[in-house]
Amino acid sequence: MTSSTKTDVDGDSPFVPALIVVDMQEDFCPPNGSLAVQEGRSIASLVNSLLAIPGFVVRIATQDFHPPDHISFAKTHPGPNNRPFESFTEMKNPAPGRESETKPQQLWPEHCVAGTHGASIIPEIDTSKIDLYVKKGMNPRVEMYSAFGDAFGNIDPSVTAKSVDVDIKAALAEKNVTDVFIVGIAGDYCVKFTAIDAVKAGFKSWVIEEGTKCVVPGPGWEKTKEELRASGVSIVTADGPEVAKVKSRT
Repeated sequence: MTSSTKTDVDGDSPFVPALIVVDMQEDFCPPNGSLAVQEGRSIASLVNSLLAIPGFVVRIATQDFHPPDHISFAKTHPGPNNRPFESFTEMKNPAPGRESETKPQQLWPEHCVAGTHGASIIPEIDTSKIDLYVKKGMNPRVEMYSAFGDAFGNIDPSVTAKSVDVDIKAALAEKNVTDVFIVGIAGDYCVKFTAIDAVKAGFKSWVIEEGTKCVVPGPGWEKTKEELRASGVSIVTADGPEVAKVKSRT
């Protein structure tokens, strides 16, 4: 750690927090998003209040940024097994020597195509506070919900270079980050996997509950919280002591 590293409010250990705002994009928000998450736009005010906290050493915004023929798009596949939300296809691991590994991929409506309006950050977000943008899901042959790695858990830049344009683990390490706070869309997909991979990457990971909305609200979020906790992610509130620690940093 550098001399600028701050300790936590109890003085026990380093506490260098970062904020990751996940996929606050037009296609994920009502009223016109092709894969709109219920009430997704409603969390913008809370996201902005977090972005305004000076205690975060870096504020990152992620964006799905898919090619038009992305493997997760139902329209990419022939019928009849190409129904959004219902059908699945098979993905192959892009890592060299591991191509025989496969996993099912749920099919979605076309969304967040690179360079389109749907891929843009919604205007309600104060992007003047964003320090770094991370574009992900760019490899047409593999899904990437997490900002850290693809659906097979590959985080090595030599494997993920076609999927994501920033090595987010390295970007956080460069700022000596210890703790990652995560908000955005969707809680049961990209937020969840980003938070879990943050733990795998060696960071303390915190999801701010009021700062996310899910594709499947209600019971879907309760199940997601169980998965997050089982993976070492903490669920916190915007007015809780963890965010207060960030606010106390000078």
